[in-house]
Amino acid sequence: MPMQRPLLSATRFAAQLRSPAVRSTVQRRLMSSGPAPAGENAFIRERRAVKEHAAGSTALWWKISVFGVPVALALAGVNAYTLWNEHWEHWSHRPALEDRVEYPYQNIRTKNYTWGDGDKTIFWNPEVNYHNHDKVK
Repeated sequence: MPMQRPLLSATRFAAQLRSPAVRSTVQRRLMSSGPAPAGENAFIRERRAVKEHAAGSTALWWKISVFGVPVALALAGVNAYTLWNEHWEHWSHRPALEDRVEYPYQNIRTKNYTWGDGDKTIFWNPEVNYHNHDKVK
């Protein structure tokens, strides 16, 4: 029977180590963030962090879309309008279309187009383009 006494003591000691009071004390020391709420693990914490980040990112991009984009579009529109007017002001200083030199490499036609009089392209602009058959050699 002398052998049963240490075995009984070891069994009691192991049971004491498994008791909730001892186990929670040891486990708390090993956790860096404290005990987790019931039903929460690392996966759930990560998903919650992702949702919080997504909510913050969504709010940021909504503010940029609502407040930043219209301002940028307005500035781009003003810039385009200014450049457009400067461009046509520059064209107004050039000689009339009929007075300009027409070189043989301009408006080369190997055959007539199937629309209109056959001489004008789809993108023909009479304010900018000019073609005089008599000037070309």
